[in-house]
Amino acid sequence: MPEQALYDFGPTLHLMLTGLALALGPLAWVWLRKRKAAGLQRLQSLTLVTLFLTFDLVLFGAFTRLTDSGLGCPDWPGCYGSASPLGAHAQISSAQAVMPSGPVTHGKAWVEMIHRYLATAVGVLILTLTIASWMSFRRHRDQVRPWWPTFTLVWVCLQGAFGALTVTMKLFPAIVTLHLLGGMVLLALLRGQAVRQAELAGELMLSKLPSTTRWLMVLTFGLLWLQIALGGWVSTNYAVLACTDFPSCQNSFWPAMNFQQGFTLWRELGAGGSGENISFQALTAIHYVHRLSAYVVMGALLGLAWRLNRITATRRDAHALLWLVLWQFASGLSNVVLGWPLVAAVAHTGGAAALVVVLTGTIFSTRSVCSARGVSDLHASRMSA
Repeated sequence: MPEQALYDFGPTLHLMLTGLALALGPLAWVWLRKRKAAGLQRLQSLTLVTLFLTFDLVLFGAFTRLTDSGLGCPDWPGCYGSASPLGAHAQISSAQAVMPSGPVTHGKAWVEMIHRYLATAVGVLILTLTIASWMSFRRHRDQVRPWWPTFTLVWVCLQGAFGALTVTMKLFPAIVTLHLLGGMVLLALLRGQAVRQAELAGELMLSKLPSTTRWLMVLTFGLLWLQIALGGWVSTNYAVLACTDFPSCQNSFWPAMNFQQGFTLWRELGAGGSGENISFQALTAIHYVHRLSAYVVMGALLGLAWRLNRITATRRDAHALLWLVLWQFASGLSNVVLGWPLVAAVAHTGGAAALVVVLTGTIFSTRSVCSARGVSDLHASRMSA
């Protein structure tokens, strides 16, 4: 059998039509529910629906990675040059006969292609959101900001390119980690848009926070992104099971680790920087750095939740952060002590995505004041109104 080309754009039109068909459902739902609403309210509803489906896409992307389905179809954007695994049945069967538990099986091919269908549908929704924003901007320049949807459209195209490279570069760890981070950035962009649209529509009043709390929030947000990157690096290097005990690792609080090899970023999967097989000590370093960083991030999140809980306007966000910290601790611990079960692994990615959504919303719905007195004055004025 001749080797399959990495890029085969023959089924592109069929894939685009599939994505359009999947996107028609959410679009029709928004139109029916908001057909009598103002244009900005329809945009906000479409943004929230797109955010919800993007969150689902991030979870399904984690499921695709964790079930080793990322190479279920070895080419891009289709599957052996077909728009679905049905058209590639013979090629998949041949590959599966050679390696029954290998990267290409019928089940893995379907998981991979469903992920691509969903990604295309999200792309259609973001394209629709961008077009609708520009159309509304022409009529209501003081109410609509089309620049964010436009940047989001550019970003989702870039994310699609990283998705292609994930396949054609054979799960190159740095590319897969960047693809995961790109999905999280997409969530943040959509969440930020939703908050801004609510503000412009008069549905949301920005809450004032003490400057110290605001700075703590921004610092915690940065630490969260670092932790997500480290978590992605653990997952894409399959380093979760390098430590199977807690709180120690390999019965030690400082096991043997190879940081240089573990954090050589530009290398193939399973290889060191010089092409040699990656050592167990390198995988241990990857895992343990993520674990140590988790303690710092959890402390920052708990401290932020405590400060936000003292302010009425952000109390709900504080409770959400507290529950998500507990969720991440439980799911992360389950990954270690239960042998990386699929449910816990997907739940851990979902918790990270939820933290991005919650913190992005809190950042965009608040602003800084010089002292806590300004916050008290604001709440007092609202109570007397």
